[in-house]
Amino acid sequence: MTVTAMLSVAPLDSPDVDFDAQIAKAIDALDDYDVRYETNPMETTIEADGLDEVFAAAQGATEAVDASRVTTNLKIDHFREEDLAVEEKVDRVEAHLGRDAASPGARNGGAEQ
Repeated sequence: MTVTAMLSVAPLDSPDVDFDAQIAKAIDALDDYDVRYETNPMETTIEADGLDEVFAAAQGATEAVDASRVTTNLKIDHFREEDLAVEEKVDRVEAHLGRDAASPGARNGGAEQ
């Protein structure tokens, strides 16, 4: 079984809080859990073997943010009958496209990096 999740954690209504530093704390907290992750501009993609680890990682990331109010968005894709890594999801789409699933020059998919 594979669990893929999209996680976004951020301080909210905290004008004195360094937003980027708090996001970094949330991401750094993920290292304490048995998950693979990749951070993108809008969210962090998490991959784990089970739901419990995804929920624990999301909670750890949320608790790592030092602000009076924190918003957390978690979207889960739970494959119950097969293992499907996040790279395979993209590979399947790219097979249909016949190219990378990114525009030329995009940060992770184009020639410029």
